[in-house]
This record gives sequence, structure tokens and C-alpha cells, in this order.
Amino acid sequence: MSTRVFLLLCLFRQILAQEYPDVTCLVINLESIRCMWNLQGTPQVNYTFYSRSRLQGETICAEYLSENGRNIGCTLPYIRLQRFESFYTELRGGNKTYKKEHDLKTKVKLNPPTNLTVKNGSDLNLWFYWNHTVNPSCVESQVRIRKNDNNWETLKVSRGGKHYCHSLPSSTARYELQVKSRVDNYCGESEFWSDWSEPVVWGFNNTTVSNAKNEAMPVWTALLYVVSAITLLLLVVILLHNERIKIILIPPLPKPALNSPDVEVSSIWSLISAILLFSIFLCLNHVLHWSKPEGKMHFCNIT
Repeated sequence: MSTRVFLLLCLFRQILAQEYPDVTCLVINLESIRCMWNLQGTPQVNYTFYSRSRLQGETICAEYLSENGRNIGCTLPYIRLQRFESFYTELRGGNKTYKKEHDLKTKVKLNPPTNLTVKNGSDLNLWFYWNHTVNPSCVESQVRIRKNDNNWETLKVSRGGKHYCHSLPSSTARYELQVKSRVDNYCGESEFWSDWSEPVVWGFNNTTVSNAKNEAMPVWTALLYVVSAITLLLLVVILLHNERIKIILIPPLPKPALNSPDVEVSSIWSLISAILLFSIFLCLNHVLHWSKPEGKMHFCNIT
């Protein structure tokens, strides 16, 4: 008995879904309104769509969206501020009419931000820029960024913002960023975010001249450092094999005569040791100088 009741309920629900198509409408980028009535599946009837609002009288759909030869939606032009007024739709077909009232204020979906670019700034930070597809003063944005293939980190951008700063990026990592946006609460907050934008990438796969210049020192410079290091290493080995190394590391306690040859040898080797250490210091200082990027270092301002 219970099985029969369950089957009857399922059949009744399916009949209702077919007889009462639910119309949903969405404002696309404040440019058009898209209404759909195929959420329960392709309708069995080829409906005719009508709409009206206080700003516009009743109009019949001029641009249908179709599936398998059936009308499943309609795209119509958007009139400025129309989403703040009640919007009425009507489906006619099969000797039946289905009416519905819509509140479009929160039903806005923007197009993804465009023209994403990235710049390695003089402050040693990464600066990402993009453009909005509507008035920026009514838009809030979120960015998601990841380093190499790590998990995405999602961050909020200040209202109307069209840039994001990432502090002191690693010169050996790859950074990828995407942006999405929606109408904010100052202009009637929408429930819908745009899709994520196309990604913009900066890092070891970036082949721009400016990036290559900032990322690595010239090849001949690196080769010079290697040769210098090997030469210094050989000098150290020679010193370590000299029997008078004890004089340098552990000088004798008794005071030798002023004219002693050992004093002269010790002084010579002490001088050589000092010169060697000074050369190592200069080499390291030169390496650090080349590895330090040009420009003044600043952290990104958090706004």
C-alpha cells in the first residue's frame, strides 16, 4: 500500500513539474535579462513568453533560447534601474497561462573582470591589475592567488578596487591570480558572483625581458663567482698543507727574538691570511650586491 502511495506522489509531482514551469530571471552584467523555464527539464509545450514592468509595458520575447526544438528561455534588453522595480513574466501555451512576479534587485550576475595584467614593481612587490565590466563604484571583488601548484588563497579587495598587491614574491616561484566580482551593497547587493576571470601568471615561466632582468644575474657574472670561489678554495688547501699553519692558528707562547726568522715567516703568513679573508669578504659582498633587486623595498598596504 505504501509503495503505491509513493508512486502516486512521484507521478503527481512530475505532472505538476510539467504543468507549472518555474520561471527564473537573472540580470546579466546590467545589460540584459535572461529568463529560463527549463529547470525541471525540457518543457513539453512550446511556450510564448511575455514580460512587463513599470518602466516597460508588456512585450513578447524577441530572442528565444531553444533546446531540442523547444523554447526554454528568453533574452531581453535591460533598462537602467529596472531591477529595482517589480518584474512580471507570463508563459502562454497549451491553453494555459503561468504568471510570476520577480524581484531582480539581488539577481544580478556580472561578467568576469577583463584585461588582467601583472607588474613587478619598483617596490619589489607584485602588482596585479584588471578592468571591471560595469561602473567600479558599484563593484566589490575577490581575488584568489596561489604559489606554484599549492592551494588557492581567496582574499577580498576594497570596493571599486582594480588592483591587488602581493608582498615580496619569491624569484623562484610561479604565481597565478584570478578575479571575480559582484554588485556590492551600496548599489543593491547581488546574490551572485561573476565567474572567475582568466588567470594571469608571473614567475619562472614568465619570459618577459623585464622579469628576466630582475630575476637573474648575467651568466658571465655567475661564472666569475664560481672561478673565484674555486681559486679561494685552492689557496685555503695550500695553506692548510703548510707546516707553518700552526704559527697562524696557534702562535707560540714564548717570546722569540726580534730578529728570529720565525717571526718574519709568521708575519708574512698572517698577512696572507688577512688578505685571503678580506678577499672572501669582498666576493661575498659582491654576490649579495648582485642578488639584491634594484629599488626600494616596501610591503603592500592592506586596505
